[in-house]
Amino acid sequence: MSKYKCVIFDCDGVLIDSEPIAIGVLVEMANYLGANMELDAAMMALKGKSFKYCTNYISQRIEKPLPIHFEQDYRINTFEAFRKNIQPIKGIKAVLENINVPFCVASSGPENKIRLNLELTGLLPFFEGHIFSCYAIQKWKPEPDVFLWAAETMGFKPEDCLVVEDSLSGVRAANTGGFDVFGYTEHDYSNALSKEATKTFNSMDKFLKML
Repeated sequence: MSKYKCVIFDCDGVLIDSEPIAIGVLVEMANYLGANMELDAAMMALKGKSFKYCTNYISQRIEKPLPIHFEQDYRINTFEAFRKNIQPIKGIKAVLENINVPFCVASSGPENKIRLNLELTGLLPFFEGHIFSCYAIQKWKPEPDVFLWAAETMGFKPEDCLVVEDSLSGVRAANTGGFDVFGYTEHDYSNALSKEATKTFNSMDKFLKML
């Protein structure tokens, strides 16, 4: 019997393999403005960060404010790229089909982005009615608010829930909120999660046994 009564999944990098696509679009747009960024370095610097953090980062590199339509253009470009290239994380569908406790998704992205990507990857039916976006409460990881909101809405205390995260800011948000957190390390390029997560795992095939 699992000690956890509810699982809260992050979305990007845990359910869907969206981060290389999203950060790739960001790098392309930033480099057009003269940011001179490499994709690998951008993945390490920006993975799991809020969009505001990312735009500030680019703005500092080009030493001027970003164009007023930057976010709007970024959303259009990423949605187009997601439609062509998005894939679910390998093994996640089997996890969602066989998990025996309630679960939900809590993500830094806007709800329309979460829904689009879950729909494109065939995962939306698993999460209908249980989608929590930082944009709805205007609080972003590493603040714990989105996880606390998800737990409360699902009807559980933080200590009864497990958070699954792939970014350091997400792991820190879970820790601050009093949650256990498993770090999914398939794309943990800097090996940062093991120091702060409750446990780590590098393949979804291992997750249910750990639960």
